[in-house]
Amino acid sequence: MKRFSALLAFLLLAVLAPGRSLAASSAPANDDTIMVKLPNQATMTLYVKNKEQLRQMRTYKLDSLMLLLDAYITQAEAAGQNSKTDQVTLEFYPAKERPGTNAPEQIRVTVRSQDGKGNAKTDRVDVMLGKMGVTVKDSDNDDGVSVHIGRSVSEDSIRNVERRARQEEKRNRRVHQDFSLDLGLNTLVNRPTLVGGENFDLRPVGSRYVSLNWHYDIRVGAKASPLHLVTGPELAFNNYMLDKNFRFLDVNGVTTPTKEPTLSLEKSKLAVTTLNLPLMAVLDFDDDKGRNAFRIGAGGFVGYRLGAHTKLKYESEGRTRKDKDRGSYNLEDFQYGVQGTIGIRNIDLFVKYNLNDTFKANRGPQGQTLSFGISLLE
Repeated sequence: MKRFSALLAFLLLAVLAPGRSLAASSAPANDDTIMVKLPNQATMTLYVKNKEQLRQMRTYKLDSLMLLLDAYITQAEAAGQNSKTDQVTLEFYPAKERPGTNAPEQIRVTVRSQDGKGNAKTDRVDVMLGKMGVTVKDSDNDDGVSVHIGRSVSEDSIRNVERRARQEEKRNRRVHQDFSLDLGLNTLVNRPTLVGGENFDLRPVGSRYVSLNWHYDIRVGAKASPLHLVTGPELAFNNYMLDKNFRFLDVNGVTTPTKEPTLSLEKSKLAVTTLNLPLMAVLDFDDDKGRNAFRIGAGGFVGYRLGAHTKLKYESEGRTRKDKDRGSYNLEDFQYGVQGTIGIRNIDLFVKYNLNDTFKANRGPQGQTLSFGISLLE
């Protein structure tokens, strides 16, 4: 990678110096190709979408800009030697550092290995000069250096470079925020059998769990440490869908699952909205390319009930009716429990178990809530 500064400088001299040899040929996707033969018999190939893109390079006054790029690329290469990933991205703002230099507002330099194994056969540098992209590929297998200039090549490079830069910046930060969506199912466990009556059941598919999570991921230890603490607010929605024509009724101040004697219920559920705060210890391991590979974590949570309501759906007099009633239904205001997670890439499996009963003692059906499903990470 140390040769890239010299390669770009050499390219500038080859393009600007008199007596150079140019040969034009066709290239894929209707791009123009300029072959530059250098005095040492090596060749460089420039791919541009049209001649206008090549003329745009003049606005940057490359003879002076190259002096800046030489220093910037050197810094990027030096940072890459201390990086455990196959690429490093640095951003510079020369127009702000040196007013009146005619340099772009932003220069982003990414130095990376093509094969991602450290000892790469092919190296690559992506340089973003404002909106203009320059990509340089250098292979140890031959004497060729390919240089791509212009939007036809740089648009994908821009997105890839920016995505990698965000990922690397995120890994380097000690604290960062994540958004995730939990999708799963609920059930009530450790429920006693009703005395003198039929026990109620929950519909597995209808008893859904959904949670919107804004988490703070806090790295514990050095930059490469896999240990993280995860916390942050979660807005959770627990649905308990009753089966066998049961409904929740308040009878003498006690919430009781009661079988409906006269109506045929298509849907009967209790919906609870809770604000939770978890605290988990997570081991987060990266692969050899610095991407998230495997996670496992465990911890606890506390929650506060924001609201609850029941909903019935049934047919009456030829019409579909929906009854919705809000109330506390003798639910516990506070919940607490344990939870765990295990994941690969951007998908986690989670399980949450409430240690206290869902309903208040002797004022509702006894049992604890168990939720499980998948987490979709941002």
